[in-house]
Amino acid sequence: MKPMIFTLVGKDKPGLISDLAKTVYDLGGNWLGSNFSHMAGHFAGFVQVDLPLENHQALIALLSEHPDLKIHLLPGITEPTAEQQSVQIDIMGNDKAGIVQELTQILSQFNLNIVKFDSFLETAPNWGGTLFKAKATITVAADFDFETLRERLEGVANDLMVDVEIQ
Repeated sequence: MKPMIFTLVGKDKPGLISDLAKTVYDLGGNWLGSNFSHMAGHFAGFVQVDLPLENHQALIALLSEHPDLKIHLLPGITEPTAEQQSVQIDIMGNDKAGIVQELTQILSQFNLNIVKFDSFLETAPNWGGTLFKAKATITVAADFDFETLRERLEGVANDLMVDVEIQ
């Protein structure tokens, strides 16, 4: 079994995920993980599967012919990892253009890898505006200096409240 990742975007309709899962199963694959969402009027997501190497081309051929989705497939990569831990960063503040760019630039300056990032906007009736909320999961070395990171993130903007939680 070899890992394979595919991304998809397209018109949503009932049964799409079931069709994809059946295709993977019929080719002897195992569905390992996925994340789907409606974004800007489209259905979008990504999936990780384990599939016998000899069936990778068959999956590519079948999914490339899907009538409702644009699907892009890539072979999975398994890399040896150094001693690392996952850290979750919760971000909340008044929405403004550039929040994601500012925050991710700081993470990049520390050479940190974002392994998951979820963000959304939420109305804040008591504040009369819109709140930006995000959760980022990053990997860090076991001896990483969290205080310096926290100071840099909190310095991004006065109206951001940033909480760093180690999980």
